[in-house]
Amino acid sequence: MTSDDPSLSLGASPMAGPALAAFFDRDAVTVASDLIGARLMVAGAGGRIVETEAYRPDDAASHAYRGPTPRNAAMFGPAGHVYIYRSYGIHWCLNFVCANASAVLIRALEPEHGIEEMIRRRGLADIVSLCNGPGKLSQALSIDISLNGRALDAAPFAISRAEPVAIVAGKRIGITKNIDPLWRFGAAGSRFVSRRFP
Repeated sequence: MTSDDPSLSLGASPMAGPALAAFFDRDAVTVASDLIGARLMVAGAGGRIVETEAYRPDDAASHAYRGPTPRNAAMFGPAGHVYIYRSYGIHWCLNFVCANASAVLIRALEPEHGIEEMIRRRGLADIVSLCNGPGKLSQALSIDISLNGRALDAAPFAISRAEPVAIVAGKRIGITKNIDPLWRFGAAGSRFVSRRFP
C-alpha cells in the first residue's frame, strides 16, 4: 500500500471532506472489508463496526440493480452519504453509498459509547444484542428515514478507524439472488456479529 491509498485514510479523528469521499468512492466490496474496525458515531452513540455486507449495482440482490427510483435515489448520489430503507416494512437499515451506485450495509456494531441510551431505545440490557443486526443497530442509534441521503461527515454522523482487526468473509444473509459471493465481512471472533461466520 502507498500513503495515498484511500484504505489508509481512516484515522483516530473522524474522516471528513476529500478523505471521506476518497475512501467511499471505491468498489463496495473493498469498502465493506475496510470498514471492519471503523468507529461509527451517531449523535454521541455508537461503537466499532464488526459486520458489513457489500452490494454492487450489477448485483441482482442490490436495490440499485434495476436502476434509480425514488426509494433508492440516495444510492445514485455521492459516495460517503447514507442510504436508509425499511426492511420487511419493520426495520430501518443503514447503508453507506460507495462508487457507482454500490453500497455497504452496516450489519452489526460493538457498542462502546452511549450504551445507556442504546439500552433505553432498544428496551433491553443485553449489550451483545443491542446492535447485532441491521434493524437492531438502527433502533439503538435512532436511525430512520429522516437521515436518508445525509453525508457521513455531517451531524449526526462521524466515522473513524482505530486499530486494524482480523477480518473474515462469508455469504450474505437474507437474500435469494446472487447468493454465492463472499461479500459479508466481519471482525474475526467478534461476539457482536449478527450471525457467526463459517
